[in-house]
Amino acid sequence: MKISARACGGFAGLAESYELDTAARPEGAALEDLLRRLDFFQAEPPCPLGADMPRWEITVEDGPRCHTVFLREDGSGGDWQHLLDGLRRSA
Repeated sequence: MKISARACGGFAGLAESYELDTAARPEGAALEDLLRRLDFFQAEPPCPLGADMPRWEITVEDGPRCHTVFLREDGSGGDWQHLLDGLRRSA
């Protein structure tokens, strides 16, 4: 799977971006498992309002399937935060 993620905004206005292919990463299988657990290709995570929270755009391509979600990193934890943390660690 190919994952593209970018964030912008937040209190400090910092930007982050990540591009990775799970097949080329040791932690790729764990990221793929997490994407399945999130049912990523059907997901529409809540995107709470808040100018002080980074806004993420995450696109995953898996063969013919491609899906993009938008979310805000609000510090609530859970699997979406685990995905963001995994992307950061993979960079």
